[in-house]
Amino acid sequence: MSTAKEINTLLVANFGADPGAIRPDVSLRQLRLDSLALEELRLLIEDRLDIDLDDVPLTSRDTVAELVAAVHRKAAA
Repeated sequence: MSTAKEINTLLVANFGADPGAIRPDVSLRQLRLDSLALEELRLLIEDRLDIDLDDVPLTSRDTVAELVAAVHRKAAA
């Protein structure tokens, strides 16, 4: 499964995001993720993809595409 699909799956399953609303240009804030939810998402991604995202800044203003790109960079490193 691709990084984007993994993240989409986590957003739907764990945060109740509407699958149709998850687009690359949508901010995490528009998906109703607050700072606590972002930290939970970070931990879920780390566990699912076996990577460390501690040094990746993550805010609700980031888009889905920015999140996917950051995770992809860390996974490839």
